[in-house]
Amino acid sequence: MGVEHAADPQHGLQDAVESIGTTLDGRTTCEELAAYVCTRVCDAAAVDLLPEDAPSATACSPALTRVVSAGRAGLLTTWSANDARPLSLRALAEGHPVILAPGGSSSVARRVMIVPLLGRGRSYGVLLVVRQGPPFSEREAALVFFAARLAAVHLGHARYHSAVRGTVFRLQRALLAEPGRPHPNLDLATRYLPAGGGTLVGGDWFETVRLHFGRTLLVMGDVMGHGLDAAVDMNAYRSMLRYMASTDLPPHRVLRRLDAAVYEEGTRRPATCLLVQVDPARGTASLTSAGHLPPALFAGDGTGRLLDVPTGPPLGTGVGGYEPTTRPLTLQDTLLLFTDGLVERREEDIDVSLARLAGLRVRPGAGVEELLADVLDRLDAGHAEDDVAILAARIRRRPEV
Repeated sequence: MGVEHAADPQHGLQDAVESIGTTLDGRTTCEELAAYVCTRVCDAAAVDLLPEDAPSATACSPALTRVVSAGRAGLLTTWSANDARPLSLRALAEGHPVILAPGGSSSVARRVMIVPLLGRGRSYGVLLVVRQGPPFSEREAALVFFAARLAAVHLGHARYHSAVRGTVFRLQRALLAEPGRPHPNLDLATRYLPAGGGTLVGGDWFETVRLHFGRTLLVMGDVMGHGLDAAVDMNAYRSMLRYMASTDLPPHRVLRRLDAAVYEEGTRRPATCLLVQVDPARGTASLTSAGHLPPALFAGDGTGRLLDVPTGPPLGTGVGGYEPTTRPLTLQDTLLLFTDGLVERREEDIDVSLARLAGLRVRPGAGVEELLADVLDRLDAGHAEDDVAILAARIRRRPEV
């Protein structure tokens, strides 16, 4: 216990500001608060929190949950969340620390202080501090109260951030709805994996559009940048592409029209896009790219390779210049369209990253769902540094008559 630090209030306040609330994670903030007070004024500390949906008023005797503890756990055994509850409710109701000195000699008595976690008019819980020794001084009580108020403000920030992330995530899921249904003659599997940490929402997207004569247009796109604006632009690109693809133009002409429309509007971020028109009746795939990574193709024996696709500029530049290429597609072939988050690794050349994907060997005869899951697992897509959107498609074998 570093009680001597409490003698210098300025030093203590500065340390509190630097030590508490270093992240937007509520549990981490509670751990930092308990560690801070243990270092300066007590032998043991614990944080008990109210439910997030509990009202600010505490007269209704809300349940408190112990989330973290620090220091000598033995001193907290008789001051569990249930034992301390009456004092905790009193501290919450009165809005200031409650100090109790149980019986014993002045040198070894266990001193207990319960401090409400109050911030911006809201109660988040209580901080329990315990030590053996002299009573808490007014200066120590004031220092602990300041640390508790500081932690409460950061808890408010953490909960607000969590709520915003939840809202953004739901918005993104709504924007990135399931793709349109392909024709029944095509097996399809898709995944979207948001990158962990950082900004959740991004501009990766995929789509399928039914065309005449049993054909399906497969789409993979990536709006540059992250954040809510990127997601909104992604939805705009997707809507425009659906409309233009419904005119049944060849893929390269769809990209030309989309590029010109976005350029003329002048408000959207640039985006890369890959279109693949699959024609099961002819056993062909017509591909064209606006600055997007090439797709991979896995043959029936499980071997993979990248397809050579002429690459034009990203959408929104107004330059155009998109050219198609057509290649045969058998019943055993599986097309894999993806965004760069699947393959890119920091400080690694993109050609090396793409070669890693092309070098995978999947189980011969695997279904599209199994193949897609295998690729994601072997490329450790769950820990990717960027969002991952991926689509696997294969011509469905017609049932024997």
